[in-house]
Amino acid sequence: MYDAIILAGGENNEHLNRYTSQPYEAMIDIAGKPMVELVASALAASSQVSRIFIAGPVRELTQCSFPDKAVIVAGGRTIIETISLGMKALGHENLTLVVTADIPLLTPTAVEDFLSQCAGIQADLYYPIVTRQDHEYRFPGNKRTYVRLQEGTFTGGNIFLVNPKIVAPCMTVAERIIAHRKNPFKLCCLLGWTFVVQFLFGRLKLKQVEKRVGDILGIKGAVIRSQYAELGIDVDKPSDLELVRSCFIQSL
Repeated sequence: MYDAIILAGGENNEHLNRYTSQPYEAMIDIAGKPMVELVASALAASSQVSRIFIAGPVRELTQCSFPDKAVIVAGGRTIIETISLGMKALGHENLTLVVTADIPLLTPTAVEDFLSQCAGIQADLYYPIVTRQDHEYRFPGNKRTYVRLQEGTFTGGNIFLVNPKIVAPCMTVAERIIAHRKNPFKLCCLLGWTFVVQFLFGRLKLKQVEKRVGDILGIKGAVIRSQYAELGIDVDKPSDLELVRSCFIQSL
């Protein structure tokens, strides 16, 4: 089993401020609950998840109803700092699941499929991707950031399996990667101009990207292909919020 860390410290962005008075994304109301509660419930329902550490604004998080196995810890000023604080709270250096608090459509099945695929691979960082076809079939009309590679067109997920030992050495480079996560071209620039040219012509291969990112970070990375588009629906714009709320209304 794996411990999990939910990153719940992100402040609400300018696009969502008009639709909610909550200062933190994790606390946005979805079907009568802060969406971080929905993420925690999905993790708790997975047979492969043990403890759940929720890192973010302690005062707000203590007002939530979390599963018994949940522990609240203070978050940091940045995503990487929050990850680092969560890792320190673990008390071990075993592979740990890291999940953002803004994916309320997450399901136990999606979590278990991801972890099952990771189990057959030796790596320090596991990252899921979903094909555009799978995403648009599940959520037609939803706008996502896609990357065109030789194997197809993909969008990224918001759940990771991480070796805690790599967090401190990778912090500086990881901050730059996260800052450009919505801009495929800038991400390629971090990889080098050869990658930029190959990216522009759609010639990049998944294994090339996997190896290059691993070389830059000094780690072994693994890209996991998932069929579960729920991993990629992060609420960071009004259309995402509308989509997620409508999904819960339809499930009633």
